[in-house]
Amino acid sequence: MTPLLVALGGGTGAILRYLTDRRVQSWRDSAFPWGTLTVNIAGSLILGVLTGWALYSDLPGTLRSLLTVGFCGGLTTFSTFGYETLRLFTEKARLYAVVNVVVTVVAGLAAAGAGILLAVLIWA
Repeated sequence: MTPLLVALGGGTGAILRYLTDRRVQSWRDSAFPWGTLTVNIAGSLILGVLTGWALYSDLPGTLRSLLTVGFCGGLTTFSTFGYETLRLFTEKARLYAVVNVVVTVVAGLAAAGAGILLAVLIWA
């Protein structure tokens, strides 16, 4: 049953990632990967909240698999982040490439930390 829930969550997250990426990129006329940055930061925040929920309450294992491994795993994307960063670098947009790495790592960690803090405020 758990693999099915992970697949369901992953499919849902991947579809939301695609739709979010397309919407965000349509708002910006830029080579910078704003859509991927958006989903990775949002996914980090959501995963932080879910982690805090799991730490401070009884989050059932099946629900945790559905939401963390499945949904957040499908929503966020390290491979696209890597590809887009290398694309920026090879297309001579090196400053964008460096900014993408720094902002993704710093904002992703900050979002995950904020999510855990939010969960602590709610469930602790």
